[in-house]
Amino acid sequence: MKISYKRHRFPPEIIAHVVWLYARFNLSLREVEEMMLERGVDVSYETIRRWTVKFGPLIAALRLYAGRNP
Repeated sequence: MKISYKRHRFPPEIIAHVVWLYARFNLSLREVEEMMLERGVDVSYETIRRWTVKFGPLIAALRLYAGRNP
C-alpha cells in the first residue's frame, strides 16, 4: 500500500511530518502552523487540517501494517 501525494504543492516529507506532528504531540492546527513557519514552511492551518483528514488514516494504517510484518 503506497500513499499518493500527487497534485500537492508540498513534498511528501513535509506533508507526512505535519500530519505526524499534529497526531503525535496533540498540538492544535495553529500550533503546527507556527512550528512549520519557524522552520521556513508557510502552510495554513486549514491545509494542515485537510492533510490530516486525507492522509492521517492512511499513515496510521501503514504504520500498523509495518508493525505486523517486520
